[in-house]
Amino acid sequence: MKAEGLKRLSLKAMPFSDAASADLPLSQLLRLSLFQVSVGMAAVMLLGTLNRVMIVELSVPAMIVACMIALPVLIAPFRTLLGFKSDTYRSSIGWKRVPYIWFGTLWQFGGLAVMPACLLVLGGDVTYDLPYAGEVLAALAFLMTGLGMHMTQTAGLALASDRATDETRPRVVALLYVMFLVGMGISSLIIGFLLRDFTPLKLIQVVQATAVITAVLNLIALWKQESVRPMSREEREAPQPKFREAWDDFINGGKAGRLLACIFVGTMAFNMQDVLLEPYGGEILGLSVSSTTLLTAMWSVGALFGFALAGKRLAAGSNPYRLAGAGILAGIWAFSVVIFAAPLNSPTLFFAGATLIGFGGGLFAVATLTACMTLPESGRAGRGLALGAWGAAQATAAGLSIALGGTIRDWTGAIAMSGVWGEGMVSPAVGYSFVYHTEIGLLFVTLIILGPLVRQSGSLTPRDTGSRPLGLADFPT
Repeated sequence: MKAEGLKRLSLKAMPFSDAASADLPLSQLLRLSLFQVSVGMAAVMLLGTLNRVMIVELSVPAMIVACMIALPVLIAPFRTLLGFKSDTYRSSIGWKRVPYIWFGTLWQFGGLAVMPACLLVLGGDVTYDLPYAGEVLAALAFLMTGLGMHMTQTAGLALASDRATDETRPRVVALLYVMFLVGMGISSLIIGFLLRDFTPLKLIQVVQATAVITAVLNLIALWKQESVRPMSREEREAPQPKFREAWDDFINGGKAGRLLACIFVGTMAFNMQDVLLEPYGGEILGLSVSSTTLLTAMWSVGALFGFALAGKRLAAGSNPYRLAGAGILAGIWAFSVVIFAAPLNSPTLFFAGATLIGFGGGLFAVATLTACMTLPESGRAGRGLALGAWGAAQATAAGLSIALGGTIRDWTGAIAMSGVWGEGMVSPAVGYSFVYHTEIGLLFVTLIILGPLVRQSGSLTPRDTGSRPLGLADFPT
């Protein structure tokens, strides 16, 4: 009885202990999860710190910055191909995932290592003025980093899934996703503290130190994680599955097309501000680099609350489409709060809006992910294909929205500052405000697309979801 009581107590005290198994002990699982910390750290650099530094400190046009940051995100649809290649990789010693994690680490390290020099050239700190040299070099650095992030994360998640049991696999993947957000939150605090007094030399030191830490964390993560098991002749000669047949089964399910359209438009609405939120805090509200970097931490906290609420409601039998609608409504409130932060000159309101953006986006992401998982019920289409389609729609929309956000801000800001719209509109905040209003409009469009899905689907019952309490499996996978 005492042993059973201690076991139950440990499960309650350590929320990650239910993800461990005999083949994947908790110590190895936590060590493997370090690759997610490194990816989260790189995401903070690309989507948080560097975009504000380029726009405010280096005076790079927001349109160029948005296009640079969109490049790694637009690579994300190829994650399906990377995962497929690691599934079918033919190695004489049996390794499938480790080579992809290793080469992804090299790409990620290389991109971060050369990035500060490329950004300084982009900002005009040059000895020889070559046309478009800064743009080309910065684009290559962002592409290298983005490719490394996606390759490392895809192969790492696949390796964790391989080692987990059928019972613990959802909890393992959920733990890794949470570690990604934890890595973003912690690294944003550290990077913000280190860059509180910005100088070009300090930028070089911080970004290149991030590259070194990335390599160290990923080496620790992959060490002795995959067994040596040479492939048999049957495995080498097995026919490859056909993607087209599985995709046809999935897309002919009825709701798939409308759901993917909803995911695409909703993701655009939530991500158009990614390149502008920190510059908005610096240029309009006068916040420091250190203060605006905290926005990523606030966003992560809001997203975690969104995940927790979605998991609890789905376990109780809530309709995932209705939860997605609740996330959209939270996003409308969030962008309204951010807009009013400028005329009221309220950093508190601004940080509250950033937290609400994370909450609404997290709730929307988990709900649509769950809806995707319920689509393929028969035929060749499996859950992996549905989740891949969900990720591809999200990533493509995120990349396009980031590029559009910076372009719209520059275009409308230039028109407003020229005085064409009247003296009352001559303000640097107008360009940002136009983007936030556009996002609110896209959220209303998403609600229109979502409406028929809510009507066509009934609420999940407790028998469908189970009556167990909220656990790691309720987080997004």
